[in-house]
Amino acid sequence: MARRSAEPRVNGRATVTRRSDRFLEGLETARGVTFVSHVHPDPDSLGSMLGLAHLIESSLNKPTRLTLDGLISRAENRAMVELLQIDLVPLKKLEFEPGEALVMVDSQPNTGRHNLDPTVPLYGVVDHHDTKGDTEGVPFVDVRCGLGATCSLVTSYLLEQNTPVPPRLATALLYGIETELSGYPREASELDDIAQLYLYPLADKDLLARIRNARLPQRHFECILHALQSSFIYDRLIISWVNELPQPELAAEVVDFLIRFEEVDYAVCAGVEGQDDPVGAGGRRGRAGRRDPQAGRRHHGLRGRPRPPRRRHHPAAEHVADGHRERPGRVAPAAAEDPPDRRVPRPAPRLQARDVAEHPVLSRLSPPLGAEGRGARLVLTHPSTQRTSSASVNPSHAA
Repeated sequence: MARRSAEPRVNGRATVTRRSDRFLEGLETARGVTFVSHVHPDPDSLGSMLGLAHLIESSLNKPTRLTLDGLISRAENRAMVELLQIDLVPLKKLEFEPGEALVMVDSQPNTGRHNLDPTVPLYGVVDHHDTKGDTEGVPFVDVRCGLGATCSLVTSYLLEQNTPVPPRLATALLYGIETELSGYPREASELDDIAQLYLYPLADKDLLARIRNARLPQRHFECILHALQSSFIYDRLIISWVNELPQPELAAEVVDFLIRFEEVDYAVCAGVEGQDDPVGAGGRRGRAGRRDPQAGRRHHGLRGRPRPPRRRHHPAAEHVADGHRERPGRVAPAAAEDPPDRRVPRPAPRLQARDVAEHPVLSRLSPPLGAEGRGARLVLTHPSTQRTSSASVNPSHAA
């Protein structure tokens, strides 16, 4: 039976009012419980699945399974799985058993964020996102859009049931909450703060530090370099393109990096993973790294007219390239032995203000980007030619 503490009573009879009680009661007849989450699970989904599995094993003594939908490519997420020894079963290899309950965590059915067979019945949905899914007919639903992290919701279940939290689990839950609340504005609720205060003394600080400072592969820096070389700024928006994305999660990492630039409020990165699969990520100030599934399909349709770049000299700065001292606005010639994708960028078409007004991505941003441009500074690289140009839409507002 589900363990309850401080049960509320009416006329001497216990009443089930807490959501954790209802969650456990519905699983008492299940042979086991399997947890699924969204594609490419993040620390919040991993920690939430681990926490609910611990709750069920401790309270109901039933076996549990955690699944993996897609890849875990981000270095910190891989370190979390390896250091905390989280056992994950690939979803495509999963075989559901009769009498087994299925719980979706940190996601909702039919939202396009997972590869779960929609015909498989769900027992429960536990989530904090405001992306409304199809939860009709699901026996247990606990979706709290006011929370910053699903790990906070799971921690409240553990607190309600007086379930001891070992250091390994506390580390996973704390890191999951931390990653969701690290942006600005913080978007944390009172329950998020309570969960963090409860988990911090229990967490393994050394493991937490190792996860936060996971070593990065070379492809991470190559992707950042390519994104910086291809980026352009229009008003308060920065967009970048990466020709070859080794992992789809790298698009979100580029956005996390670019959104901190003091002159922008919006960031979009897109590229191609594999042969012809566009991948994109978008964010605005305070929401870096949130995925925009349409960004990779839309933003590569920019148009422009060939125009020589405007050269402006700043007396306080000089650049050194190929052993020669050069003024800003000049581009050093590429060495003959350099591969095409590493040569110094050359002049490219200039983006026009009307292109932004007509563009399917830029024109739909809020607040909208005016067609007048308001003196936007552009640094544009065409993905196929690796050519670049810098100009001002309105010369009177040149930076």
